Amino acid sequence: MEQLYKNHFSKIGISDEAVAERIDSCFRTIFFDPEENFFHETDPDSACMVDTGNVDARTEGMSYGMMMCVQMDRKDLFDKLWQFSKRYMYHESGKYEGYFAWSVDLNGKHNAEGPAPDGEEYFATALFFAAARWGNGEGIFDYDAQAREILRHCLHQDELVPGGRAMWDRDNHLIRFVPEADYSDPSYHLPHFYQLFAKRADEEDRAFWKQAAEDSRSYIALSAHPETGMCAEYAEYDGTPRLMFRKNFAFYSDAYRVAMNIALDTLWFGRYEKTAAVATNLQDFFYGIPSEKYMAYQLDGTAAKEPAMHPVAINATLAAASIASDSAHANEFLRSFWNTPLRKGKRRYYDNCLYFFCLLMLGGRYRIY
Repeated sequence: MEQLYKNHFSKIGISDEAVAERIDSCFRTIFFDPEENFFHETDPDSACMVDTGNVDARTEGMSYGMMMCVQMDRKDLFDKLWQFSKRYMYHESGKYEGYFAWSVDLNGKHNAEGPAPDGEEYFATALFFAAARWGNGEGIFDYDAQAREILRHCLHQDELVPGGRAMWDRDNHLIRFVPEADYSDPSYHLPHFYQLFAKRADEEDRAFWKQAAEDSRSYIALSAHPETGMCAEYAEYDGTPRLMFRKNFAFYSDAYRVAMNIALDTLWFGRYEKTAAVATNLQDFFYGIPSEKYMAYQLDGTAAKEPAMHPVAINATLAAASIASDSAHANEFLRSFWNTPLRKGKRRYYDNCLYFFCLLMLGGRYRIY
């Protein structure tokens, strides 16, 4: 396994020591910097990750924070985030029983009741890793049992809960944007996580997860533009872009994560030619465009009048794409990312989450436990 976890920045002359220091520095900033952190302690035993642009806590950020902590061996911080998630976001009853409310105020008051499935899949994976790295405890800290319970609800909510609906379509093995939707979000597709679920979830569901990994790889390729490599934020099951929330463009915030997901899948489980082509096309399209000129785009590359809200996230994920890409420009994206600092200010949360994950994988520190 060790050969999987190599320093990709060495291709541009960056030492292992320099990478380790950058990773540690970024983690300290995200969690502890007096001005730039977005880790917020709420109770003596709980804490949340703050979406600084919207001043709320989201299952996306909570599960991201837990993944950061298990990768960095910080059980103390991990447990505080998990305690907040279970105390304030988890549904004990109703049609969402077993799911997590996707957005809450920092005091735990729900802004929405419904779940966002990307949170659940990150929660489950982070919990499986916590069990492997630190061992299981009791109650909510029996990490393995908690992860399996989350996945059980994700697949069988309609059987377990009156009025409930599963997060995955069990016929086509594709994740839904929300349980009520019959369409998807390409950036929610994490075949590298499903490959792990196929070994660690309830035995009766393992065949489903194995097939879901394969079908999600195919779906990513299907939903990507054949020339630019861009995926839409939201897409039908046939890959057709679905424009929502009054946006007249498709490649925007959620969609930036697709390149990062392709990279980690390639890193952990090997190359899949069709998604590698997506990574290559993305880098070839964006080569030569300075980050301050990044825009929202139609999938064919036509720029909208809307600037990209998260240019640092684009920069980071394009660099991560170098793990899978055949582009002649791959090393230029590594260099650009290495020379880009964490984002500061109000919108730093999303950019810096993706920044840190891309830094981990490129630095050889995003590991399976």
